[in-house]
Parts: sequence; structure tokens; C-alpha cells
Amino acid sequence: MAASRLPHIVLFSGGTACRALNIALCALPVRLTRVVPAWDSGGSSKVIRDSLDVLSVGDIRQALMTMAHGEGRAGDVVKVCNVRLTSGSEADARTEFAFYAEGRHPLLERMEPGLRGAILNYLRIFRAAVGPDFDFRNGSVGNFILTGAHLAHNGEINTAIFVFRKLCDIAGHVWPSSAMSGLDLSAALNDGRTVAGQHRMTALEDRDGAAGIREIALAGPDGGTARANEAVLESLESADAVVFGPGSFFTSVLPHLLVEGIVPAIARNRQARRVFVGNILQCRETRGLDLARMVEIAGALWRGNGGGERRPFTDILANRQLLPFEKTVGAFAYLSTGALEKAASTLGATVTTGEFEDPWQRGHHDGAAVANALISLLPG
Repeated sequence: MAASRLPHIVLFSGGTACRALNIALCALPVRLTRVVPAWDSGGSSKVIRDSLDVLSVGDIRQALMTMAHGEGRAGDVVKVCNVRLTSGSEADARTEFAFYAEGRHPLLERMEPGLRGAILNYLRIFRAAVGPDFDFRNGSVGNFILTGAHLAHNGEINTAIFVFRKLCDIAGHVWPSSAMSGLDLSAALNDGRTVAGQHRMTALEDRDGAAGIREIALAGPDGGTARANEAVLESLESADAVVFGPGSFFTSVLPHLLVEGIVPAIARNRQARRVFVGNILQCRETRGLDLARMVEIAGALWRGNGGGERRPFTDILANRQLLPFEKTVGAFAYLSTGALEKAASTLGATVTTGEFEDPWQRGHHDGAAVANALISLLPG
């Protein structure tokens, strides 16, 4: 079947939680587009973002590397892009970066000259932009290359991603839901306090997690609106399925609905299935919530951001609860379904319950099981 006629799945997600699903979908006859957050404010991305005032690229790079893994791309470029520098001294990290930027690493030395030249050019652009005092420790070489490409192509992140995909020979698409830099995510807690920053929300302290998140807000530069990436809107036009999750509910999944233009674009595609994939476990963001309440929150946000009378989800995938009592994996309990059938009926969605937990990794999704469930929802 021609690639353009394969079913097109658009997956709104964050980072590691949907890794298994991404890899499983790469093995099936589908076209896959990942839409990732543009408001990452922690780790290596934070250091780059604060230094250069550019779009955070960490989630983009991670999704591209997952796509490469799923497609069986294990060449030298992918290996270089997967490298994380030492977390030792600043001097050691700077020396290690130079080993790559000056082309002395064996992986770079044996590359075809065109590939090698492009990578070195982006690394040198990045080094010149951040200056001599930049802290390279624990930094991702892939983040440095992608940011260098972003700078080289006049701040056009979509062009930078296109070039990065070509360097790594990746077929699948990855786009940030907004191409704007400087987006800030925040949460208002039920006790009236506010938590600012995606990285703080994903690591809520026990007191904050116990209070619970009442609502979230996504602000653009100077408090303006976060506008949708045109590449995402174009992808949604041709989608046969639009999938939300799995992933951190309040930081990786729900905020996409706050990006101006996303919800109306989904609503305009009347043929696509709209699927919410429930998580396996609670997390710091969702302690005490159940799946029914989560889809109700998502439904309210959908209606408030241009969804109109169109139902937010046609289908909800829920992990089967096999025990009649609460059980935990580490610090977190399994996510209960709650009054899911009632919530789904109110939203006009159908619930599919399955054993979606990976039998080898407790608390994680079985990517193949979820992927097969998604495929079964597509027509013919």
C-alpha cells in the first residue's frame, strides 16, 4: 500500500510514557505523527532555553530518537544524537563536547563527509551562540545539534526538525504543538497556591500533590497566547486517529488542548477517531484522581477551547483492574477507572477495557497491546 494511503495516527504525548506505543506503531502499516510539548522547562532543555531564549527541544529530540529506534535506525548519526555528556566537572564536559564539535570522535570520523559536515556545522553554531561559560554537563548532543539547526535556519523549528530527520533517516514526523519559544505552563492547586513551570509540576512535592491540581494555564511570551504549529494543524487534517496519551496528564497530555487552534482543528476532522489512552499508574500530578475524573477534566477543557458540541473522545482505552483492592508500584497506586462508564456516556465515548500493562515492566504500557487496540478502532 502506498505510504500516503496508510492510516495516519497523530499521537499527542510527552516523553517516555508513550515510548513503547511509539515503537509498536512503527512496526505496523501506519503513518505516525508525534506531537510533543513545547513548554519543557527542566533538565538540559532548561539550560539551553535560559541561555538562548529558544524553543525547548528536549521532548522533540527524545521523540525523534524513539521514532528512530522504532524504525530500526541505528546508524552513526543516531548514536551521536543519543549521547549524553558527562555529569562530572564543567571542564570535563566542555572537553567532551569539543571532542564532538571538532569532529575527533570515531563515529564522526567515519561518517560520509556531507553528514559529518552538517553535524559539525550545527555543533559549532551552537557553541558560538552559548559562549564560553555554558555548562555542558549532562547535556544531550542531540539537543545541541537540533538547537544548532534551529539557530542556523533562522529560528524555524520545523525546518530544523526536517533537517534532523533527514540526517537520521527518520520517516515518522515529530512536531511541537506550538512553534513559539518562551511558553510557560503553570498549575493552580485546590488550596489556592500556584506551581509555575512544567518541571516543578512533574515533581510535585507531597504537600502539593495532596492538595491536587485544580486547573492549568499555558502562557506565551509576555503572557500572550500559545498558538498552534502549522505543521500540527496540517497533520490533523489528514488524521485517521487522534490519540491523547499515555503520559503525564497535566503536563504532557492536557496542555495541548490549551494551544490556540488545536481543538478546533481536531473538531473539524469529522472522520478521525479521537482516543484517550488511560495511564497505568497515578503519578505526582494525579495522586487521588481516577480515569473517569481525568476524562471529565479533559472534556471540560475541550469545550472551553473551541470544541463546541463535538465530542472530545470517541473512545477511551482503560487498563483492566484485576484486583478488588488498591495496589501500588513503588510510590504510586494503580490508576482506578472510577465511574468511567458514566463519564464516557456523558462525553459520548465508548470504553474499551483491556490488559494494557506490560507483563515485564510493572506500571508501564504494553505498546503492542495498545497499538493493536488503536488499529482495531480504525475502519476496514
